[in-house]
Amino acid sequence: MSKATPAYLAIAAELRAAILAGDLAAGAKLPSETQLMAQHGVSRTVAKWAISVLKGEGLVDGRAGSGVYVRDARRLVRHAHGRDMRAGAGPTSPFARDTARAGQQGTWEHDSRREEADARIAGRLAVDPGAPVMRTAYRFLADGEPIQLSTSYEPLHLTGGTAVEWPEDGAAVGVVARMDAIGVHVDEFVERVSLRAALDTEVAALALPARASVLTIERTYYAAGLPVETADIVLPGGRYDLVYRIPVD
Repeated sequence: MSKATPAYLAIAAELRAAILAGDLAAGAKLPSETQLMAQHGVSRTVAKWAISVLKGEGLVDGRAGSGVYVRDARRLVRHAHGRDMRAGAGPTSPFARDTARAGQQGTWEHDSRREEADARIAGRLAVDPGAPVMRTAYRFLADGEPIQLSTSYEPLHLTGGTAVEWPEDGAAVGVVARMDAIGVHVDEFVERVSLRAALDTEVAALALPARASVLTIERTYYAAGLPVETADIVLPGGRYDLVYRIPVD
């Protein structure tokens, strides 16, 4: 840390490194505010801020009357380079593949409904505002713990009346495999990754601490340049590694 680094961030960085290295294992109790004050020669406010940083990252939890403890910090690796896997090559759900690689059981909840595209989604799907779309909201769980949210949109002029109109009701699972089933060959996807504070609804749905941060991914699948699905994905900041493999022609 440079001399200009605020003391609370330096303390948080030291504790974070110990957690990620396994020196402070899942379930271990963090030094108390009083102990941090003594160890680093700082005020209680600085010690409190340092712990708040780790809480916001989802690395630790406070237990009333007991202290602050390291959460199970197992990270799920999202392998974007293999996310266009087709039927016959293993699970076609990207989330199912990611959790299987991690030795975890992946499950999800979903709610699909027909809606009209607002201006934002219409622009991403290259349709007119008000065009009919299938909207599906997902909550994904790894070993029963909520770990990802996603809301996807598909243009019903493409999927309406087909066997894959309702994303979770057909034989095929995953955007690429489902589009293959109706003769639409997905050949590209684009992702835009950002970091922001979690919304209250996301804090509740993902069981996050207050003031947590989340990664957001705006993803769109294309077939010969035509957008066929777009989604807003929300990941807890401290629970995911994003891995991208980009071919160089």
